[in-house]
Amino acid sequence: MIHTRQLRKSFGSNQVLHGIDLDVQPGEFVVMLGLSGAGKSTLLRCMNGLARPDSGTLQVGGIDLMARHSRRDLARQAAMVFQHHNLVPRLSVLKNVLTGRLGALPTLPSVFQLFRQADLDLARECLDRVGLSHKVDERTEALSGGQMQRVGIARALAQQPKVILADEPVASLDPKTARTVLQYLRDATRELGIAVVCNLHQVDYAREFGDRIVGLAHGRMVYDGTVEGLTEPALQAIYHPLVHPEPSAKADGRLQTSIIGGLS
Repeated sequence: MIHTRQLRKSFGSNQVLHGIDLDVQPGEFVVMLGLSGAGKSTLLRCMNGLARPDSGTLQVGGIDLMARHSRRDLARQAAMVFQHHNLVPRLSVLKNVLTGRLGALPTLPSVFQLFRQADLDLARECLDRVGLSHKVDERTEALSGGQMQRVGIARALAQQPKVILADEPVASLDPKTARTVLQYLRDATRELGIAVVCNLHQVDYAREFGDRIVGLAHGRMVYDGTVEGLTEPALQAIYHPLVHPEPSAKADGRLQTSIIGGLS
């Protein structure tokens, strides 16, 4: 569902991504870890089409983002879950979820938000998946932060995407609510076979919910492996990295990066 090879991105003289190689399969929940400035958000912005890579290969949901494509085509394949919900507070919960269907409507119905019965049924099904079927008619501004984030997940699911990209989706939530939100996201995407890339800062959440962990440091991939492999040396590689780590191949066949220093 997601395929990158030697992906590079710079902003002026500042090179942010240094040759990222990554594959994410349907139904896989990949958590990206790294310090602020490590390149996580830039990589996600490349995947959702908000930033254009300088070079390399990038395919998301079958769309080649290095070639010409429309935002509408990409929106049919990839959905975003944002840190700050990005909902319309005065609209009902149901109408916020229905905005996830706009990209699938013809132009005129999309402009006037003329939804089909099938869209209404799908939106209600998505709310049921995140445990909010009883909130469909409430104004979104009346919800708690955790409930708002679950509405954001339901909206993403309503797009029927192949990929969901989540940028710090639980950063503003308390631990209990954060776990609830991540559980709903992981369960729904596994059941529907959606590939997920989720940026997190919390290592314990990554271990609890991730099928696979990707660690970035200085714009380079320094870890790509299992939760069980996220040992203290791996965490040191991610959070106390060398300035220029050297790549190495691991026995499991996945590209990783060995950190020769930074373990003191």
